[in-house]
Amino acid sequence: MKQYSLSKDIREKAQMLSLAGEPTRIRILCALYEQPGICVNEIAQAVGTSIALSSHHLQAMKEGGLVNGERHGQTICYKVKTNDSMKKLKQLICGT
Repeated sequence: MKQYSLSKDIREKAQMLSLAGEPTRIRILCALYEQPGICVNEIAQAVGTSIALSSHHLQAMKEGGLVNGERHGQTICYKVKTNDSMKKLKQLICGT
């Protein structure tokens, strides 16, 4: 039987799934996949949460390497990072 060691790749996948595996974060990611570069207030409106709660989730996902944020005045707009893992995550959580 093949051995599955705890490699760096496995750790990174587990981290990504852990960060994305929360219902509000899934909805935020789907909104970002649909409209890259939207700002926190638009994200909060799209997923039906407060700006503070959306900001909290976005900050965690930014620190975990799932999204990038760019400041525009007093607000921050976000985009999902573009790599193969994030494309696969989109298929998994958003069905596209």
